[in-house]
Amino acid sequence: MAQLQTKPIQLYYWPTPNGWKISIMLEECGLPYEVVPVNIARGEQFKPDFLAISPNNKVPAIVDPEGPDGLPISIFESGAILQYLGRKTGLFYPADERGRVEVDQWLFWQMGGLGPMAGQAHHFRIYAPEKIAYAIDRYTNEVHRLYAVLNKRLADRPFIAGDYSIADMACIGWAKLWERQGQTIAEFPHFAAWLERVLARPGVRRGMSVNAEDRGRIDIATDKEAQKVMFGQRGQA
Repeated sequence: MAQLQTKPIQLYYWPTPNGWKISIMLEECGLPYEVVPVNIARGEQFKPDFLAISPNNKVPAIVDPEGPDGLPISIFESGAILQYLGRKTGLFYPADERGRVEVDQWLFWQMGGLGPMAGQAHHFRIYAPEKIAYAIDRYTNEVHRLYAVLNKRLADRPFIAGDYSIADMACIGWAKLWERQGQTIAEFPHFAAWLERVLARPGVRRGMSVNAEDRGRIDIATDKEAQKVMFGQRGQA
């Protein structure tokens, strides 16, 4: 059904693990889209026009000019966007209830667990102005636990929900950064094989290459302006 889209979807985006979820899905589905960069290191996520689409001042978000009733629809939260695009296209998101629940539980596992915990591991291991041993250990250990769960899950199936799905797309961007999270991939052979399998997909490679140059343009670990914007957000929204 993806070929029925005649107008491009607007993708409000920055090349982050959450942003990659949606660029990957759009590439995998073959949907036309145009990127609207939102430089989160320079505070563009707080602009009124973006907040009207994403009130939580986070990327990604989309505007689909051809929504369910033929009228535009805006969506924020990467998990909700993945589900919407899966329903819209009939791709990578089962239509039957049992299959959909299988995908949903692992999508929510990523949204509520892997993403936040890996993000905190990144913060305290790399970006925090002082090294707090308790916080580093806390989040590094929790990511280790989550990868052990995923490794066990992948012991008898090629992808997280059996067939390749939005659950894999949700996890891959965080999972590929395992080194930054203080993990040893040799401990998780099934996870490692899955990681290689997913990263080899052309749609995944294309999705992760979208505006890739922007990711290296700002070094958040040393850029004080970026740190002030991204880590001191109270009251700005």
